[in-house]
Amino acid sequence: MNRRSPPGQTQYVRDPSSERRASQEAPKPRLVSALLSTWVVVSACLLAVLLAGATLAVLWLTRPEAAPSSPATAVFYVIPAPTFTQPPPTLAPTATTNPTPPLQVPPAPAPGVIAVGDNVQITGTGGDGLRLRSAPGLQSDVLVLGADSEVFRVNDGPRQADGLTWWYLVGLYDASRHGWAVSNFLAVVKNP
Repeated sequence: MNRRSPPGQTQYVRDPSSERRASQEAPKPRLVSALLSTWVVVSACLLAVLLAGATLAVLWLTRPEAAPSSPATAVFYVIPAPTFTQPPPTLAPTATTNPTPPLQVPPAPAPGVIAVGDNVQITGTGGDGLRLRSAPGLQSDVLVLGADSEVFRVNDGPRQADGLTWWYLVGLYDASRHGWAVSNFLAVVKNP
């Protein structure tokens, strides 16, 4: 039946599709209002206060003990200055029963064994080394101390001084190691 509305009035017609839409949207406000209800919000706040209180109680109970606040004591040591100590009396030297034997100087090589251009090796110094000097003679300045088994090339000589035969040697691997040496401590080597 079709009713007519009186003139001047608006007629409202229900649309069945709008009712379906309204019924589908209705649960959303109920879910939100159920989650944000007064008792849920109050319970959440109480739980937060309870957890914060428990945390503070645990921190308070497990805190380290405070050290007593007393002033620090300074510790210093007095070190006395050194004093003069009398030296012990000196004893008169006594003769030793076993004097150290002097270094045995090997004999000089025969003439013609060492020649200019030969390679020679230092031997027989007993580990003391051989002094290479600025000029032939025992009073000349020492330039270099040659070690046992060190090899040199003969560049000049022979010269006689202080009753010894001297040769001018130059290092094979280091030309800055050079000087005059006594032939008694030299041995010719063929392949250095």
